[in-house]
Amino acid sequence: MDSLDLLAHPIRLRIVHAMGGGRLLTTTQLCARIPEASKATVYRHIDLLVDGGILEVAEEHRVRGAVQRHYRLRQDRAVIGSETVRTLTPADHRQTFATAMTALLAEFNAYLAREGADPVADQVGYRQHALWLSPAELEELTGELRAAIAPRLANRPSPERAQYLLSPIHFPVEDPQRETGQPAAATDVETDV
Repeated sequence: MDSLDLLAHPIRLRIVHAMGGGRLLTTTQLCARIPEASKATVYRHIDLLVDGGILEVAEEHRVRGAVQRHYRLRQDRAVIGSETVRTLTPADHRQTFATAMTALLAEFNAYLAREGADPVADQVGYRQHALWLSPAELEELTGELRAAIAPRLANRPSPERAQYLLSPIHFPVEDPQRETGQPAAATDVETDV
C-alpha cells in the first residue's frame, strides 16, 4: 500500500494525528483516543501503518506476561508526495478530501464530547475567508503559512502544551477565466498530513 492508500482512511489519519510531535503511544492509548472504533479495528489499522512503514515500534516492554509496544510516527513517511498528487483524478481528490473532512469532524466531535471542553477558553476557531488572490499572491500566502507552521511541527508534547489540529484548506471557488476572460494559471497541489 502506498502512502496515499494508507493515509486516505479516517481512522489511520487520526492515528497519525495522535502520534504527532514525537509521541510514543501504545495501542491501548490509541484506542482511548479513538473510542468510537472497536479495539480490533484500531489494532488492524495500526498493523497496516506499521507494515506500510508509517509507524514503527519504538519500544517493547513485558507487562503481566504480554508484550506492550510503543509506536512512533515516521514523519518522513506520513506524507503524500507531490508526484503522487499530480497523478490524482478528480474522483481521487474528492475521496481524499472527504477522508480528511471525516477525520476532522471525528476529531472535533471527540473534542466536544470530552468533559470540560470549552471552545471559548480553548480558542477553538473554524473561520473561513474568501480571498481574491492572484497565483503569485496565493504562492506567497502559502509560503508564509508554511514558514509559520513548519517550525512548530517539531514541538514535542509537554505539560504546558495541548495538541491542536490545524487544517489549512484552500481552493478556488470561482473560475478566474469567467471574471477576467483569461485562462486560469496551472498550479501544483500539495497535500501534507
